[in-house]
Amino acid sequence: MQVLLLEDDIDLGQAVTDHLEAAGHQVYWCKLISQARDPGPADFAMLDLQLPDGDALTLLRQWRAAGLRLPVLVMTARDQISDRIQGLEAGADDYLVKPFDLDEMLARMSAIQRRSTPSPHIKVQDCEFDLAHLRAWRHGAGVDLTAMEWTVLRVLSGHIGRIYSRTDIESTLVSEGLLAGESNTLEVIISRLRKKLGAGLITTHRGLGYRLES
Repeated sequence: MQVLLLEDDIDLGQAVTDHLEAAGHQVYWCKLISQARDPGPADFAMLDLQLPDGDALTLLRQWRAAGLRLPVLVMTARDQISDRIQGLEAGADDYLVKPFDLDEMLARMSAIQRRSTPSPHIKVQDCEFDLAHLRAWRHGAGVDLTAMEWTVLRVLSGHIGRIYSRTDIESTLVSEGLLAGESNTLEVIISRLRKKLGAGLITTHRGLGYRLES
């Protein structure tokens, strides 16, 4: 996974980063809220709450209000029940009180991932997709999609309602050896998906990227 770590304590942040990387994860370590406002391609977020430039619960509420479904583990020295309730109500998936064992941290991350992994079969608007078997339907009728179209759709369906940047999508196409190289390739794929699945299913957000609408 790509993990966004928001932690200003250097010793703890380094220990967490080392443990995550040893477990095979990629870590983007931020020490200020201002550095973490856009989680980018992160699959998971770990948030300390009290940062030099504010409270990360405000950031978390902003993410959730924007429809971002990124799994979040809060890790903080605030150990009161009221603090935990506040964190969970803000949109955290779990709450880890400092000091904590690094192996327990990994176990909690895995548990959150299991709970938040989307079903391979999703339904949005008048379309249904079986991501496991690469089958699509619109109004109950089968729709044929190319490998490139499936890849773009899979990226966008990772978190329905989240805006994915051009870089997010094209990096996946490149990693799967599907990007043709033309500068307008992604626009062409999006256009074909709209023709096949409906004009309103994928929206463009100028300067930001694309979003699959629920």
